[in-house]
Amino acid sequence: MILSVSFEEICYNCPPYRFEAGTPNIAGAIGLGRAIEYVNAIGFDWIQQHEQMLLREATSALEKIDGVRIIGTAEKKVAVISFVMDEIHPHDIGSIFDSCGVAIRAGHHCAQPLMTRFGLPATARAAFSIYNTRDVVARLVAAVHKVQEIML
Repeated sequence: MILSVSFEEICYNCPPYRFEAGTPNIAGAIGLGRAIEYVNAIGFDWIQQHEQMLLREATSALEKIDGVRIIGTAEKKVAVISFVMDEIHPHDIGSIFDSCGVAIRAGHHCAQPLMTRFGLPATARAAFSIYNTRDVVARLVAAVHKVQEIML
């Protein structure tokens, strides 16, 4: 970052070197390397198949529940499912899910123009990954029923 420092003056290096101050994130680089090894050991194909299986199961289960509407039904999408429930704000859904031990996101998800397009203040959003199981889908569905029991 600098060429020289004294009590009288500082002489900064030329760009881009002057903007590279401090010790690099060594721990982050090592962690990233381990994460890449982990994902490679599992395999991208297995990860995609597993996530899509969970998404299909969650989608199928949620579609059967009266008063639940899935937002975003593209045929090919990542393992994320956004939904709303009749007459229940997504923040209330999120709070009740939390009390059930089910972690979701609730809000506009930095997609306010899309929310405006759909006439929604927010959605509830569940995401699935390699560490999730079919039990997580069952707990998600049970949490939806708990929301309906409490709010309707």
